[in-house]
Amino acid sequence: MTNPLTALRVGTRGSALARAQTALAVEALLRAYPALDLSEHVIKTTGDQVTDLPLATIAGGGVFTSALETALLEGRIDLAVHSAKDLPTDLTPGLILAAYLPRADVRDVLISREGHTLATLPHGALIGTSSPRRAAQLRAYRQDFQIRDLRGNIDTRIAKALNGEYDAIVLARAGLDRIGRTDVISETLSLADMMPAPGQGAICLQVRAASADLLHPVDHRETHAAVLAERSFLRALGGGCALPVAAYAYAAGETLHLRGHIFLPDGSVRINGLDSVSLHGDWRAAAEALGQTVAGHIRTKDAGRWLGAIL
Repeated sequence: MTNPLTALRVGTRGSALARAQTALAVEALLRAYPALDLSEHVIKTTGDQVTDLPLATIAGGGVFTSALETALLEGRIDLAVHSAKDLPTDLTPGLILAAYLPRADVRDVLISREGHTLATLPHGALIGTSSPRRAAQLRAYRQDFQIRDLRGNIDTRIAKALNGEYDAIVLARAGLDRIGRTDVISETLSLADMMPAPGQGAICLQVRAASADLLHPVDHRETHAAVLAERSFLRALGGGCALPVAAYAYAAGETLHLRGHIFLPDGSVRINGLDSVSLHGDWRAAAEALGQTVAGHIRTKDAGRWLGAIL
């Protein structure tokens, strides 16, 4: 980083959603450092280039993040903007997830040309999603649903729902909020029906380790703690984004609460864990420990035989 308080090269994916999220990051940085000279650099990731395969089948982790991390490590950019739910659980040596912006709505939504809700979808309805987590919860809700993989950027996915290619699709509400497309939502799904992915709704700012302190002014502690706990939970289970695992942490005052869930892919088994921790003192360590604790609760609930079928 040349002079970190005067110039910053920001890396982003090229999709409309990624650019919208980067704009939010830039706004936060300029509020903290009004004289900062920011330049935006678009970098194509594996997930952007390979659009004809299910995400779970693409080799390697970080299909939407590894190219940005490489650019950071090579010094071509100074900061990368990520959707927190896309980040692998293992941290890349030399890089720090230094700050999180205030979290948006964590819920998922249904988009249907006919305006259907989950309850009103016809028998055997075809639903599009690329997420094993969503697929398992949809099957748990109704076994007659047919699930088909859904790829493409957010506009492409919306178009596939509205042209009738699917009876409905499931997307994250946060993304639609950020690109101004909430008009297409048929139903915002309750957490009782659809728990979110770890990190869903959160934007993460990643830098080289030596620059981490510069992002303290834009870091939202409650979001940071929540995502730390969720990612720790996922890591403790040995999983990544290709697994049917859901988690949601939130702060109430100085107490952080975490709910974690793991599913069989067919939706027939759901194992839950719940716990909380005080954020006084070393809140980062407390959040990490909370994730491990909730994962431990799940493992003790006679979950070994089920986890073997999933992990």
